[in-house]
Order: sequence, then C-alpha cells, then structure tokens
Amino acid sequence: MSIKNPDAIVVGAGWAGAILAKELTEAGLSVVMLERGPERTTAVEGAYPDSVDELRGAVRHRLFQNMAKTTVTVRNTPDQTALPYRQLAAFLPGEGVGGAGLHWSGVHFRAAAEDLTLRSTVVERYGEKFIPEGMNLQDYGVTYDELEPFYDKAEKVFGTAGTAYKVNGQVVGDGNVFAPSRSDDFPLPALKDVYSAHLFRGAAKEAGYHPYSLPAANASAQYTNPYGVQMGPCNFCGFCSGYDCYMYSKASPNVNILPALRGNPNFSMLTGAYVLRVNLDDDKKRATGVTYLDLATNKEVTLNADLVILSAFQFHNVHLMLLSGIGQPYDYAKNEGVVGRNFVYQTITTSRAWLSEKQFTNQFIGTGGGGVAIDDFNCMNFDHGPLGFVGGSPIWVNQAGVKPIAASGTGGGHGAPRWGEGYKKGLVNTYKHAVAIDAHGSNMAYHDIFLDLDPTWKNAYGVPLLRMTFTWKDNDVRMNRYVVGKIEPIMKALGAEKYELGMKKYGDPFDTRFYQTTHLGGGAVMGTDPKTSALNRYLQSWDVSNVFVIGSNAFPQGMGYNPTGTVAALAYWTAHHIRTTYLKNPGPLVQL
Repeated sequence: MSIKNPDAIVVGAGWAGAILAKELTEAGLSVVMLERGPERTTAVEGAYPDSVDELRGAVRHRLFQNMAKTTVTVRNTPDQTALPYRQLAAFLPGEGVGGAGLHWSGVHFRAAAEDLTLRSTVVERYGEKFIPEGMNLQDYGVTYDELEPFYDKAEKVFGTAGTAYKVNGQVVGDGNVFAPSRSDDFPLPALKDVYSAHLFRGAAKEAGYHPYSLPAANASAQYTNPYGVQMGPCNFCGFCSGYDCYMYSKASPNVNILPALRGNPNFSMLTGAYVLRVNLDDDKKRATGVTYLDLATNKEVTLNADLVILSAFQFHNVHLMLLSGIGQPYDYAKNEGVVGRNFVYQTITTSRAWLSEKQFTNQFIGTGGGGVAIDDFNCMNFDHGPLGFVGGSPIWVNQAGVKPIAASGTGGGHGAPRWGEGYKKGLVNTYKHAVAIDAHGSNMAYHDIFLDLDPTWKNAYGVPLLRMTFTWKDNDVRMNRYVVGKIEPIMKALGAEKYELGMKKYGDPFDTRFYQTTHLGGGAVMGTDPKTSALNRYLQSWDVSNVFVIGSNAFPQGMGYNPTGTVAALAYWTAHHIRTTYLKNPGPLVQL
C-alpha cells in the first residue's frame, strides 16, 4: 500500500498509540500508525460466541504475540546464557490493533502520589542509607498534581467505574481512604460486588482494614465517552482478560478511541508493518522517520516524518531504541548508560480460603476490573522503618471469572492429591467454595536487572532479540511475605475452614513457566537527569528530541498498582505538551 509521508509516525496501535494519534490529529497533524500485527475490530474478534472460547482465547492465545516469529531471551543473572522465551506463560504481550489494551482485564488505577516521588519520599522519611545497595530508586520527574487532569481525562475516555473518596479535597464517598484527592468523581459508579468480593469487604473491615471498590474500566452502565463512542454495561460473563469484550463493556483502544479516529482524513493505519528501526540523521540528534518491513510483501519501506512516537509494548519500545541507536545503551559492568536500565516487573502471589460447603462463591461469574481491595500495606501507607524493605502491595479479591480449563488447575490446596478421586473432590470443593485473595505488589529496580540486545539470537526478520536479565530480589520477597502475612486476619474473619497463604520464597528465581502478570516496566525511564534516565519528564528522548517514547517503559520502578492508568495519563500529559509547546518550537522541552 502506497502512503504519503506524514507529519508524525506512531509505532504501535495500543492505548498509548491510539491516544497520541487522536491528540495529534486534533492538533491538525497527519498521522500514520504502524502496527506489526493484524487488524482487529470488536465486531469481528468480539463476535459471540467465538469470543468466549477459552481454548481459542486463553490456551491458544489468539490475541497474543506470535513467539515463533519474534520473542525475547531470558536469563536470571548476568553470568548465565539467555535462551528464547518460546511459549507464552509468565507474561502475555499482545499483537495486533489494540495490543495489550485489547486483552487486558480492565483494572484502572491512578498512581499514589508517593509512587511518583518514591526516592525523595523514602529518603525524607528514612534517610538515604535505607535504600538497599544496588537498588536504583528514582523519582518520575512529574508529580501527581501535574498528572491529575490527565488521569481524569483518561478515566472519562475509558468509562471507568469506581467510588471516589475525596474530590477537590472534600470527602464524598466510601472509596479508597489512601487515594489522593481527585478533581472529579469517576464517570460511572463502581461495579457491584460479586459474592466473594462482598465477603472480603466485610472480613477486611472486621480485621481493621479499609476496603474499597477496585477502579474498573468495565462499564457499570451504558456510557458515551468524550469522543462520542459508546459502551454497554458489563454482564459479568467473566471473559475479560485475554478476550475482546463482546458486550463493548471493557474499555479498549478498539472501542473507546479508534472508532473516532478511523474516519479522520489526517489518520492512516498500516497493519502488518514491522518497524525495524527509527532512522536518524548524520549527527544522530534527529529522527528522519522509520524503516519497516511490509510483512505482506517482505519488502522494506522507509517512511519519513518530523515526529516519531514509539508507543509499542514496554520491551518493544526499549528494543527499538537499542536497534536505532537512540540513547546510550546500559552497560551493566560499568553501571553506565540508560537504555535497558531499571527493568522492572511486578510481584503477585495468591492466597486461598476454603469456606463452608453452604457458601457458594460462584467463581464462573466475574469481571476483569471488578472487586474489592485494601491499600493499608501499599506504597508508603505504612511504616517501613522497622521492616527493612522498600515498596508495598494492595491486597484484593478480583474475581474475574474462572473458566473450565483454568479451573482444572486450581486443585484442592496444599496436601491434596494431584490425581484420582481425591483430586476431583478437592477440585470441585475449590471451585464451589473457595475465595482467591491476591497480593499484587511492587518490584524495585536494581543494578544487575536490565535489558540489552542478545549477542546470539535473532528473530525471523534477522533482528537481534532483546535479552532480559531478571530475577526476584530479597527486598521484593521480604515485602511480599510481610504483606501476605497481613491477609491472615482476613482469613479468620471470613470463617475459612482452611486457608493457604501464598508467599514468595527467598532464593527462588524468576520462572518463565508460570504466569505472574503482563505488567513489565522500565528499560527507558523518565526522569530529570540524563545520566539515569533515557527520557525527560515529558517522555521525550534526551538525545533525539523529535522522538517521544510512551509506555510503562518510562516507570523508574514498579508500583503495587496495574500500569495502564498511569500509561494513559502519561500519554495525555505528553500529548498536551507536544501540542502546546513542542509544535510551536520543535526541540528539547527540558533545557540542561
């Protein structure tokens, strides 16, 4: 397909890309969006009943990245040899229009104010020596108050359901007492509690904690967003995470933004366009455009533009920066460079309570973002001083709907038989009468955890694979074990007949065979110092001023919350400053 050189190129058709494309076309720019995967529309991928096929969706991963074509290599420590991640398990990057924003669950948090200034807050409270040796703790370079209007805008676009605690400094409801004040309430009221969340809410109160409804981008009622696109109310079918919502209830770029973009004459989208590199001028200070591989013809195509937006999945953004020579690659041995530095993930463990046989938890019912949480042990909401770790974790019941194949792996708990009659009895008991409680926590950044180009392995297109060096550190294990210990009073208040506390174990390495989350972050982080960040506070490359890199790659360390809400807010923040400042005078937005 022949296409004219645009004003701006957007790489990746997920949430960040859709937001930037919408904002830039509104500013009058012509925009071409490049997506390496196929076209996806909810009318097709979300068509019932094929859209609720668990084998097709969760097992055969129809909306996810094709690992046979390109992947990452993984090792735990720098002295190991990395090998390709060949089977989706630990994390599930999307592929195709909508990206991970099509298959996500819908949990839609704002960052805590202290998450964005974590280093400053820790040093102020406990002193610099409290930070463990080898931990790269950093501030984002932007505050909650600066991002708040953009969180608000994203929630209105997403149709987010929730209950506020404070609006404009005034207590207005029984939301999260630890959440910072908002400029407006959620656009939709919180989803109703499923039975397990209802029980958790009561038990958490009895234990002295502060439960609240999870903020969910799963519409609790009919909704029309600011772009004029419509959502239907969630029916709690349970097919959210890993699926395209046939009810048009779960927010996605495909439902909430792209319908308002597709008819714009300034907007074009090319699918099957695998971007190989961002092209730079001779002095490597300015991007001239990109070169992509047309997967239909297997021919390389160069597209020129004055502005390049990298808005792919976290590690794809880092990969493209390394392949293109944008920013200094991180050198672990010298502890120098920034691209690949501060790679982070997310800790999560599941605890389980088994209730009386008279209490049926109906686990087939659910919604991706719905549930009840407590934040008493998240972020800086408790005293870390005597505990010796940085970070924290929300605790929640997020019953998203347990499907039949997934249910077969729940078993009957610790000590239950793994086969035969006893296994079947335990499995049925778990499915009918159990409650799963997650500790969904932070992961800090470390000197020896990073991303770089693999020296050996290449993908199907001849491109060096990205290498991931990652394992769990004692700080994060200590945090997880402390927080999970705080679940025990909830178990007792639930009246559980038995329960198991799921905790991370010291010394256990990161294992790619078991799902954690798809909440990867860092690798090209934002900040105020080009020696420790690849991007400035506006997510603009320090080195190539007409390249902006949008995604969770910008997070200097992990937080207890899901990343999508902050990615969306940062996308609107960046777009605002491109529109109001950069386009009037292209160049660095931060002068050194």
